[in-house]
Amino acid sequence: MNKKPLYKDKSSIQTLREGLEEYYAINPHLTPPDSQPPEFAKILLAHDAGHVIYGCDTGMYDELKILPLFWWTSECTFQKFREMRKTPAVDVMYDDMIQQNGVLWLYGNILRVLPPLMPEVISIWFKTRNRNKLLPFLEFHPLLDRSLLDIRQEFDLLSFIK
Repeated sequence: MNKKPLYKDKSSIQTLREGLEEYYAINPHLTPPDSQPPEFAKILLAHDAGHVIYGCDTGMYDELKILPLFWWTSECTFQKFREMRKTPAVDVMYDDMIQQNGVLWLYGNILRVLPPLMPEVISIWFKTRNRNKLLPFLEFHPLLDRSLLDIRQEFDLLSFIK
């Protein structure tokens, strides 16, 4: 029987470091950040830390949900996301994913999850208006030894975790 990962528990007292260890242990198919060029590794690790902090898995629904969460609750604004997207290693990652699964697979999955995701994205948008405190994105390392509950409370993220 599969049990829910601790990092996905809304009130987890697991540290971010422990959550990342668990995340990588249950997702061995993920590209290890330390196997990538330093510039991309930093982005990839920050993205993975976001998965843990926001309690998201690696399915298409959560991959699409995490983007507006980053844009509206962290220092990774849409503009910064677009700048990071120009990193050559990011292009390689997308190209590899499309080559491995096909462009129809990618866009078919996106179109399949968008209808059930849209109400949640709209809710996130309303909940994130006028935020004063943004979660660090690339510079998240000071949070590694803090509990997920503490981080989620400090940055007012509990309402986004199921």
